[in-house]
Amino acid sequence: MKITLLLIGFTIFSIPLFSQNGNIPMDYEPSVEHPYGRLNPNAPVEVAEFAKMIGTCDCKSLRRNPDRTWQDTSNMVWRFKYLMNGTAVQDEVWREGELYAGSIRQYQPDSAKWVVTYFSYPAVSTTPGVWFGNRVDGDIVLEKPQKAPNGMEGISRLTFHEISEQGFKWKGEWVDLAKTFVYPFLTIECLKQEE
Repeated sequence: MKITLLLIGFTIFSIPLFSQNGNIPMDYEPSVEHPYGRLNPNAPVEVAEFAKMIGTCDCKSLRRNPDRTWQDTSNMVWRFKYLMNGTAVQDEVWREGELYAGSIRQYQPDSAKWVVTYFSYPAVSTTPGVWFGNRVDGDIVLEKPQKAPNGMEGISRLTFHEISEQGFKWKGEWVDLAKTFVYPFLTIECLKQEE
């Protein structure tokens, strides 16, 4: 029975994906041959900014406590793949302590900005966070308005940096509106798994 189900699964994933009427190709979706999907050549060129991150990484994260001390380093897995037929990027995070998160990253050509929608569990929100941004000097920088715990107006800034084929680093910071005060709240270092 298990072998039959396994063979059926391989057969399904080896067939090119098409809609039921056969007119809508889904050639760039994840498959057995391309488990992370592929970049659609008709996607905005900026979607390729995440190309080096596509795949699965083992990561170490360091989160700041409300009292400004840092927690112990925790392990996580961060996976990036193409979706929407290779025109967008999805990421998924599995963190120690049964914490899960993910984002859908789309590039909006008319505003020339990334639009990133964030989801998490167990902290489920009915209005997921949305960050906007661009590539800046080789980094990918995303921002959204966010008040500090004391009510001060500011910005949540998320930055992917030191991006390479081997991995990347990420930092989350709260920044005041004048951009003179920066408060790091989370840092992550990731190394690609061997495929």
